[in-house]
Amino acid sequence: MTGYFTPAGDFVPVTVMEVGPCVVTQIKTVASDGYNALQLGMGTRKAKRVNKPMQGHLKKSGEATFACLREVPVDNPEEYKLGQSVTLDLFDIGEKVDVVGTTKGRGFSGVIKRHGFHRGPAGHGSKNVRPPGSIGTSAWPSKVTKGKKMPGQYGANRKTVCNLTIVDIRPAENLLLLKGAVPGYASNMVLVKKVKFAK
Repeated sequence: MTGYFTPAGDFVPVTVMEVGPCVVTQIKTVASDGYNALQLGMGTRKAKRVNKPMQGHLKKSGEATFACLREVPVDNPEEYKLGQSVTLDLFDIGEKVDVVGTTKGRGFSGVIKRHGFHRGPAGHGSKNVRPPGSIGTSAWPSKVTKGKKMPGQYGANRKTVCNLTIVDIRPAENLLLLKGAVPGYASNMVLVKKVKFAK
């Protein structure tokens, strides 16, 4: 993340993302697959790290081997062809997009870190500084309620951040500047989608 000054002089926190170019590696249609979609490849990977069936699949769109393959739905797959590059021409400045990614994995965490609980008193003799406290009920129903906030696995799950505004587009560098933060760590692979219902 970094900062960006708009032409009006406002300072905006932005996330700089390298978006594309993505290459069309497969075209799926209702006639052949039951639905309309494109399979896009991005990034690079050594050929020896790609198995032979996948190499044969990717040769149809060129000789490149990609680090990431993703499917995206489209209305008219006939408008695309194998090996075509999909660039930032799809987006406009000021447009809203959704970003899908995997959040940072923080391992097994307690309730203070995971849910933002307050800690207990840390005075002499206190035994309730970071534990979650009482979790059960009395005689009825005599069990822990489903959905109770407790310690457990924190992060490393799929997250969608909705309605992020495109602040700037730099096609020469394949860079997209989005207002706000996106899920995941630096250099993480994410999916940028157009918003159907912008807020």
